[in-house]
Amino acid sequence: MINGNQPVRIAMVGCGGMARNHTRRILQQQDTTQICFACEPSGQAYEAFCELFAEVGLEPPPNVPDLEQLLQDHADELDAAFIITPHAFHHDQARACLEAGLDVLLEKPMVLNAQEAESLIQVRDRTGRLLVVSFNGSLSPQIRTAVQLLRSGELGQILNIHAVAWQSWKAGTTGTWRQNPALAGGGFLFDTGAHMLNTVADLAGEDFVEVAAWLDNRGTPVDILGTVMARTRSGAFVTLSACGDTIKSCASDVRVFCTQGILQTGIWGERLLLQRSGEADLSPVPVPPSLGQWEQFLRVRRGEMANPCPPEVGLRMARLWDAIQASAAQGGVPVQTGA
Repeated sequence: MINGNQPVRIAMVGCGGMARNHTRRILQQQDTTQICFACEPSGQAYEAFCELFAEVGLEPPPNVPDLEQLLQDHADELDAAFIITPHAFHHDQARACLEAGLDVLLEKPMVLNAQEAESLIQVRDRTGRLLVVSFNGSLSPQIRTAVQLLRSGELGQILNIHAVAWQSWKAGTTGTWRQNPALAGGGFLFDTGAHMLNTVADLAGEDFVEVAAWLDNRGTPVDILGTVMARTRSGAFVTLSACGDTIKSCASDVRVFCTQGILQTGIWGERLLLQRSGEADLSPVPVPPSLGQWEQFLRVRRGEMANPCPPEVGLRMARLWDAIQASAAQGGVPVQTGA
């Protein structure tokens, strides 16, 4: 267990828009966290990052743009790293930080494929460091409560899971790295939609054994629309729908149908409702408050809770994504995952 009396010294690896969103919340937790270094090759992104510190009257941390240099010179001054960079960099950057002796909170999706996921699990085991994947859903009290309800057996057997996510993603990401397959590893279904893949995998709690999928790039280099049908090891049916080319919006809905109840949530854990057998309607389920992924990471690190999103969950999602791509490449032919 980690001593919680001293602030955790961290490096922010990546200072783009998503990293700045996280940083705003981290700066509300100054008693538990000290951001000691940034690692950002873009001067413009680093300047925007520094503005957040000026807003709260703090000196911004120094920037060491090269991660290898940062770890070589300053690893002994750090406890953890929060990696928020393009998807293709996640595996090598997480491996480097773990091997340097740091605990890691890694932005979603964890890696590009199952092979990289298995590699990170091996690195985690070899180094003995903590690796948590930063999914809003898995690290939310809503999804953790939903998982507890499902695993307890009080809702009976999971029969169907249906999830849908939509966003004006195509227009919003045109000209960015998110539509570059080499950096992104996929399109809407692997970016915003990764939250859906992960949350459904987390709720299901087991591997997918058969997957059929269709993807449509809508004239871009990456997937924009997606439809997936899958079957879990225990026989539950899963349907996923992703629309990344709609009116200006961003929302989701997830339903879990069980023999003794129905759960409703969202891919980010943005709500949790439950209807038990004999009840007329869905009703909100009370959950503890949360300051987001970093707060949950610190709780795991202090031994206050089990890791809600370890790389094993990332592996399950990576296997699902590999199968989706394999099926879509064959026009929707069902494929076995090999899990």
